[in-house]
Amino acid sequence: MPEMKISVLGLSCAPMNMKFLLSLVPIFSSLGIFAQTNTNTDSSHHNHDHHKNEIGVANAPVLFVKEKVFAYGLHLHYVRNILHSRFGIGLGFERIFDAHKHNTIGLVTLLRIPGWSLIVAPGLTFEDANPTAKFALHLESAYEFQIGHFHIGPSCEFAYDPEDIHLSLGLHLGYGF
Repeated sequence: MPEMKISVLGLSCAPMNMKFLLSLVPIFSSLGIFAQTNTNTDSSHHNHDHHKNEIGVANAPVLFVKEKVFAYGLHLHYVRNILHSRFGIGLGFERIFDAHKHNTIGLVTLLRIPGWSLIVAPGLTFEDANPTAKFALHLESAYEFQIGHFHIGPSCEFAYDPEDIHLSLGLHLGYGF
């Protein structure tokens, strides 16, 4: 049975993906409830940006620019802070659940600016049916609201590989320890 597609602004999307995309609207609309104002300048209360390790996950719909289709993407990473600085290095893995079953493994380099994380992650991408690895580059940004050791917020990604470019806008959740 052929898969049914919905077309919005010239981009095709399976009905299940459209439901997923629409379900993100209330999530992003409610992120303001996590906002906080901290006027305390005491350095003893400003240690949340300096954890040594981070494990993070990002869920996002992914748009393949050339194919003009959406798919679900899951990104996982581990980052180790470099000597209590704003920089970190680690490993990342991304899986896109589409017809090609994209996988990317990369070296994560992170710059943390209060409230923001910026990631540059060169790596290798391959598909389940074709395990030949190709160069890939991911550029990611996440705005973070601190909740104890956790941070949560919207994330966006631009990714390049020789086959296509993909873009995503999703939700990042990280745990610092």
